[in-house]
Amino acid sequence: MRRLAALLTLTATVSAFAQGPYRSSITYESYEGLVMAGYQGWFNTPGDGAGRNWHHYEKGRRFEPGWCTIDLWPEVDEYPQLYETAFRFEDGSPASVPSPYDKSTVDVHFRWMQEYGLDGVFLQRFIAEIANPSGRKHFDKVMESAMECANKYDRAVAIMYDLSGMPANGPDILLKDIDILAERHHLFDHEANPSYLYQNGKPLVTVWGVGFNDNRKYGFDECEQIIDGLKEKGFSVMIGVPTHWRTRTKDTLPDERLHALIRKCDIVMPWFVGRYNERTYSNYKSLIRKDMAWAKKEGIAYAPLCFPGFSWANMQRLGHPGVQIPRNGGSFFKKQLDYCLDSGAKMLYIAMFDEIDEGTAIFKIARKVPVAAPGSTFVPLEDGVPSDRYLTLAGEAAARLKGKPAASGQ
Repeated sequence: MRRLAALLTLTATVSAFAQGPYRSSITYESYEGLVMAGYQGWFNTPGDGAGRNWHHYEKGRRFEPGWCTIDLWPEVDEYPQLYETAFRFEDGSPASVPSPYDKSTVDVHFRWMQEYGLDGVFLQRFIAEIANPSGRKHFDKVMESAMECANKYDRAVAIMYDLSGMPANGPDILLKDIDILAERHHLFDHEANPSYLYQNGKPLVTVWGVGFNDNRKYGFDECEQIIDGLKEKGFSVMIGVPTHWRTRTKDTLPDERLHALIRKCDIVMPWFVGRYNERTYSNYKSLIRKDMAWAKKEGIAYAPLCFPGFSWANMQRLGHPGVQIPRNGGSFFKKQLDYCLDSGAKMLYIAMFDEIDEGTAIFKIARKVPVAAPGSTFVPLEDGVPSDRYLTLAGEAAARLKGKPAASGQ
């Protein structure tokens, strides 16, 4: 009898293990009704275990006054693990930053998503990064943490491949990579990984960077190979395209193959970052309405993009501090969210959760920033604006999309 009981216990344990480590109480069957953000997760620090030194904080492998790419400084009070930098505050104390290579950092981010009602994130996976061992090691670790934290906090999560800088063998790298990730993270077993986002009954993967006219080394042939390969493997696909994808003008290659590729996909998501500010946003309202109508006619879901502002003075060495697209205390972000929802959007994409290089982050950013130095002037959170303003706005939009009361945050 004892042997039978022990055997039953062992069988139950093996069965539970076989289902994977994930135990979310929500199964995400569709992007419809969700507000999702992009999650870079690409920052590294010396001592974080990745062996990449400073990465994406730095310029020329140095992260010190005069040598950095970030314009925003993260609000760090809630991170359990921080790494000291060469920057100093006005009182002389050292400024520190987190690393998403630490699971504790990712845990804080997903906890914020739950607290404020943001539905989840697309995990950015850069082909140019995973083509080398150190990049793959980093992004594998971040993804492992994100999959666990998404299920822990009942958030949605999906993979987004960024083709920027993709080498010639990029399609092979991507298609082999997704096979590994599908097995490792149970992407085709929704019971085992309920937080992974599905669309049209299949796990959703995004292919971002199709159709841009900025002289990319890859073209439509490589993109078609990737999209066809993903569809053959049983994935649904969201395609990330330029702002003027529908008319194939301005930032978009004037090639009809773009529309043919979009028609193969389940969702289309245009890139609006940097295209307008609060004053000129009205010029893009008709574009969004027409985008929605085109997608609806073709039977494709449409995910309009909203972003809080934009700043990359340090990255581009502009020679002067300042913001290229002001946040205006959140009014710019809210105007976009409200218009998209008023226009009937059924899903939203936010750029980005943690992008402090280009100043589009919606996570908590600091009002107290390191002192200015030549080539390194940081943009502080505006006076009177709480550090969670943008998380709150994203959560309110998500609640409105679902017809529910907004989450209260902390």
